[in-house]
Amino acid sequence: MTATASLDYALAHSEVLFTREQLDTEIARMGREIDAALDGERPVFLTVMHGALIFAGQLAFAIRTDLEFDYVHATRYRGQTSGSDLHWLRRPEVPLKDRTVVLVDDILDEGHTLKAVRDACQEMGAKRVLLAVLCTKQHDRRAHGIEADFNGVDLPDRYVFGYGMDYHEQARNLPAIYALKD
Repeated sequence: MTATASLDYALAHSEVLFTREQLDTEIARMGREIDAALDGERPVFLTVMHGALIFAGQLAFAIRTDLEFDYVHATRYRGQTSGSDLHWLRRPEVPLKDRTVVLVDDILDEGHTLKAVRDACQEMGAKRVLLAVLCTKQHDRRAHGIEADFNGVDLPDRYVFGYGMDYHEQARNLPAIYALKD
C-alpha cells in the first residue's frame, strides 16, 4: 500500500473529533489562561517538535505576553504507533536557569515523552515548567506525575491524527483531529 493509499484508508476509516473552528476556540481560551498564569513574566516558549509545530504557532499568537522561543525534538515513536525509549534529537539552546518554561506539545497520551522533556527542563534549572497541550487522551495509563497545566480538548482512548499528530508520518497538516473508528 502506498503512503497516499494508506492515508486514504485511514481517512475512510476515521471520524472527525474536533474541527479547526472548535480547536481555534479552545486555543484562544488557552492563550488567555496562560497570560493570566504568567502575570507579565517573560517565559521560554518551548515547542516539542514535530507534533506541536502547528498548535504551538497558533497558541503563540493567542498569548499576549512576550515570549522567548526555542524548541526541542525528542521522540519515542519514530513513525510507529507505539512508543519505545526516548531519543533526543535536539535539546533547548536558550538557558532555562531560573526561567519559567511553557512546554508546548500536541498530545498528552501516556506522557512518558513529555515527562522526560519536562524533567530535563527542571534539571536545566527552570524555576517552573507549565505544560500546554492541544489535547489529552482520557485513560488510566498516564505516567505518574504528569498532567497538563493547560489543555485544549479531551480525546477518547483511540488512535488520533491530524492537527500536528501523524498517521505513519503523514496527515500532520490536516486541519482537524481525526480518530480511527473502533
